[in-house]
Amino acid sequence: MAGSEKGPTSVWTRPERRRREQPTLGRDQIVDAALGLLDAEGLAGLSMRRLGTRLNAGATSVYWHVANKDELLELALDRVMGEVTVPDPAERGWREAAAGYARGLRAMIHRHPWTVTLFGDRPMLGPNAARALDETLAVFAHAGFTGHDLEYAWSLVVDYVVGAAGSEAGRHAAQTGTTAADWMHSLGPYLARMDAERPRLAAHIRDIWSGDDTENILEARFAFGLETVLDGLEARRPGRG
Repeated sequence: MAGSEKGPTSVWTRPERRRREQPTLGRDQIVDAALGLLDAEGLAGLSMRRLGTRLNAGATSVYWHVANKDELLELALDRVMGEVTVPDPAERGWREAAAGYARGLRAMIHRHPWTVTLFGDRPMLGPNAARALDETLAVFAHAGFTGHDLEYAWSLVVDYVVGAAGSEAGRHAAQTGTTAADWMHSLGPYLARMDAERPRLAAHIRDIWSGDDTENILEARFAFGLETVLDGLEARRPGRG
């Protein structure tokens, strides 16, 4: 039947439910508990049943505020976006402001690695995400970007950060309690065989990862990539020169 198809929904576009006697459990309490599960166990650790158990509350109280897990994740993602600040480009210049935003977003993802797969999953419409986006648009508008180029510029930086920070977060999760030297020791026999087949790759791995300065390497790699992205945007900035 025409017009009967259900469109996309969001916790932010659905009118807040009201009644004379609302549950004593508040939305903030629900989000707090959800964040505890997400930060400890990732997306797989969050379910409405486990959330109700953690809150010592029935499902009815939870479902009064959120219709499903997707809406709960929208609330959780917006909450952590409140940790991301955007420097004022009028005070620090567009490039330093963009770099500050990028590093703040990266740090947030490191603290909450479950966020990586949620970026782009649906529009981020909550108050914290909207504030961050509005301020980020101001940074790139300050650089002279407008219209579609403004969209392309800010999203390029976000895409780089999410990709890089997601990779870093995955490495941290997989290698907790081990060092690069530990991994190199375990890979020793394999690298010895690789010397004959892929000598350039084997030499590169030994050259970069044989020490215990993994964090410094990751930091330098992120900085190199970010500066390269900003260099490219500088070259395309309207009115440059």
